[in-house]
Amino acid sequence: MSDTSANSVAFVRTETVPPSPPPFSTTGPVKWAKDNLFSTPLYSLLTIVAAYFIYLILSSTLPWILSGVWTTSSLAECREVLDGVSAACFSVLTERWNQLIFGFKYPADQYWRPSLAFLVFFAAVAPVLFYKLPRKLLIITALFPFVAYYLIWGGTILTPILALAGVVAGYVVYGRLVAGSFAAGFFGGIAAAFVIWTIGGWIIPDNANEGAWLSAVPSRDLGGFMLNMMLGVTCVSLSVPLGIALALGRQSDMPLIKWICVIFIEFIRGVPLITLLFVASVMLAYFFPPGTTTDLFLRVVIMITMFSAAYIAEVIRGGLAALPRGQYEAADSLGLDYAQAMRLIILPQALKISIPGIVNVAVGLFKDTTLVSVISMFDLLGMIRGPILASTEWNGVYWELLGFAALLFFVVCYGISQYSQWLERQLATDHR
Repeated sequence: MSDTSANSVAFVRTETVPPSPPPFSTTGPVKWAKDNLFSTPLYSLLTIVAAYFIYLILSSTLPWILSGVWTTSSLAECREVLDGVSAACFSVLTERWNQLIFGFKYPADQYWRPSLAFLVFFAAVAPVLFYKLPRKLLIITALFPFVAYYLIWGGTILTPILALAGVVAGYVVYGRLVAGSFAAGFFGGIAAAFVIWTIGGWIIPDNANEGAWLSAVPSRDLGGFMLNMMLGVTCVSLSVPLGIALALGRQSDMPLIKWICVIFIEFIRGVPLITLLFVASVMLAYFFPPGTTTDLFLRVVIMITMFSAAYIAEVIRGGLAALPRGQYEAADSLGLDYAQAMRLIILPQALKISIPGIVNVAVGLFKDTTLVSVISMFDLLGMIRGPILASTEWNGVYWELLGFAALLFFVVCYGISQYSQWLERQLATDHR
């Protein structure tokens, strides 16, 4: 009896049992496929059908792409090399890449100028997109438009210097007047910048471009994907602040300001963009003083900016309407005036709510820049449908060129979309 009791003493483990790995079916790709592709019989059937169609598409397109030719100088040579085999003729991309990117008139020995401006663009946009970077880097953002203008267009350096002086003067006037009236500061700043810009046009001599550091390149020589990028970046950058001003003006208590904004927004939203582009090409020059020559690029920028600003204004108005009334009352209780309340409390929250809508307008605007080809501006699609396909060497090449254009636009638009989703996650402080 005593031996039995001595041998039945409970054993107490002195160390924990190492954790066992989870079952293979509950982690990794298997779990993801089970939850997202085969969670129900209907989803399983749809997954199988979709996989079958994907297989049909890839089985016909991948051999066509992988067997493509890159080294010939014409479509006829491509067909001789392929000898009846169905494959892509990517040689048009290697032969005409410079026209697809820079247009067919931009000087070939000056390609480094827009390329350098494109690299500087990333440094300039980084402090705006990634708000955790030092605010001192915003000086690069402020100077970028003037540096990029001089790099791309060249000519006399007095033009960007006087434009910069006009912006600085407008900022100073805005800072002095905004304390008394937000509207007076805003429009006073614009008026000061316009006055200095106009005076600069008078004092710059006609032969100022002669002997310039960088040779002058007229706007009619711009083209290719470079033109799409320039229009997209410029118009989005200008339409966002203009859209904010229109949204605030539409909610103004002053009837004149309110109805001007309402009429402008509703009229622009009711007119197709292609109509506005024809107006920019044909009629807008009549609104400028007699004897002045207005650059076509500037006219197109004005019309596209007005078009997108009207849509952004409605997006931001929805963000303002989504804020509870308590936010406005909190700003009043702190003794803030209208400009301070909008800058510090109302607009930051409204813009955060409006991020998806603003990005949607920006993506649509960037894709709509291809419409400038209808007014004889040779953007990427204009180059494809015009000089490249009209040449005897490459007449008949469609899928390769249009696929390349689709790839470029997809990369840019997908990047914008992913950044907006990242920014929403960073600013989602109310869900943490």
